[in-house]
Amino acid sequence: MSAALDREVNELIKQGKAMDAFEKFYADGVEMSENFDPPCVGKDANRKREYEFFGKVEKVNSAELLAQSYDEATGAGFSEWDWDVVFKGGFATRMRQVGVRRWKNGQVVHERFYYKPAM
Repeated sequence: MSAALDREVNELIKQGKAMDAFEKFYADGVEMSENFDPPCVGKDANRKREYEFFGKVEKVNSAELLAQSYDEATGAGFSEWDWDVVFKGGFATRMRQVGVRRWKNGQVVHERFYYKPAM
């Protein structure tokens, strides 16, 4: 079941509806982190962080899902993305990112994004 839900989250992200996916699928106590930074804990704190990030984005030129997989044994979904983004102020970047979502009872309880920060 969670494999289908993970694919649905990816589809919403491709449609530019990442916050819709967040509201629908993420647990109240979700932990989210970037690379190996300590996690941001709780849906309210992560909602704020996500809105702050998206508030800095002027335009998403493309968000291409390159690959996705789901491991039923561990409840983990993996997705590889290629992002082409322009931030407010004109900074443009292209970034390759891997996201790992861990599911429990039909909700995302942990998500980590792996990427090399733009220089």
